[in-house]
Amino acid sequence: MFRAMIIPLLAFLLAACGSTPIPVTSDTVPPASTEPPHFSALSQKQKDYYTNAIYPQYQSLLVKRGFNGSILLAKNGEIVFEDYRGLINFKTKEPITANTPFHLASISKTFTATVILHLMEQGKIGLDDGVEKYLPNFPYPGITIRNLLSHRSGLPKYDHFMAGTRTEVTRIKNKKGKWINRTVTIKDPVQFSGLASNQDVLQYMIRNHPAPEASPDRRFIYCNTNYAMLALVIERITAIPFPKYMKDSVFTPLGMINTYIFSKADTANYVPSYNYNNAPFRLEKLDCIYGDKNVYSTVRDLLQWDRALYLGSFVSIPTLQMAFLPYSHEKRGIHNYGLGWHLLIKPPDPTIIYHNGWWHGNNTVFKRLVSDSGTVIILGNKFNRNIWSAGKLSSVFTGHADTTQLEQ
Repeated sequence: MFRAMIIPLLAFLLAACGSTPIPVTSDTVPPASTEPPHFSALSQKQKDYYTNAIYPQYQSLLVKRGFNGSILLAKNGEIVFEDYRGLINFKTKEPITANTPFHLASISKTFTATVILHLMEQGKIGLDDGVEKYLPNFPYPGITIRNLLSHRSGLPKYDHFMAGTRTEVTRIKNKKGKWINRTVTIKDPVQFSGLASNQDVLQYMIRNHPAPEASPDRRFIYCNTNYAMLALVIERITAIPFPKYMKDSVFTPLGMINTYIFSKADTANYVPSYNYNNAPFRLEKLDCIYGDKNVYSTVRDLLQWDRALYLGSFVSIPTLQMAFLPYSHEKRGIHNYGLGWHLLIKPPDPTIIYHNGWWHGNNTVFKRLVSDSGTVIILGNKFNRNIWSAGKLSSVFTGHADTTQLEQ
């Protein structure tokens, strides 16, 4: 599956370890008609430098810690490191290749959010429109599309109330005697069985009105319900099922040939992800809800997505700049959230734009160093916390060690 690297020393090291990353050649970079203005072609010497710098860190951070997945690092839109390890299906022993799609988990939110912005540019939706404009009988008034995008809706979490739990905010005294808010999780009788759809989540909220986590726009609360509702909004506006719209209007036009939305129609072909001990995760009741998760893709297809963002070929650069603004200011800190993107804001360093993901055994990294035109993509189907830590491989693009901790 892998070919020998062209760098003699690196080839020797790789042979000693028994596996060789795919070499960096012009045919590993997906074709594009134009390049962003600040992109410049890398020389072979530059590519060799990045490859040599990445490889030992990759071995230390991932390979020696049981990595099962795919990885790609790119600079100026060109692949400088790429490798595939392990199995996608432990039962059939099917190996992971460049064409193997992985569940992206919450990286999926970057697609849902950007499609909403695309529809905004087409004049089909306003970010300050109320959700009920698109979802009649939506039971929580005062919530806007922008609130959903920025996780400031205060909606209850479907992965709690659909699974038999609910959260409540209580007032308690801390060790210093100061009254603080504390969120607690309480078990409720399970009121839903079978495989839930996005519409099932909406109907459950209409019927049962689970308590919100906060008032609209009061504070940032990361919540998958927001993006499950945004997928329904997209379906209502386009009159097309979300999986088909995404394939026909996003993935295919951008050349993402191995990318799709997992839904109930795909359950017969479900391949489990795996826990750290190789135990498979069986299909569960919340596994067919999309918008917040359920984009399946490859590292190369995600590079196409990254390229489209740099080029402004799907939504305009000014719109993306709006999406990359911080929307949560109620707490001091370097972590923030835009419209579908996590932000690490640590002046004077440039802002890091990223989204990590987790669902069952899948954990993923999509990290974009826009000022350095560097991208780190790591996808795994066997749970491994080191995948998130390996986002620090971006240090090869900045020239200094990465000591930050990104949101998981």
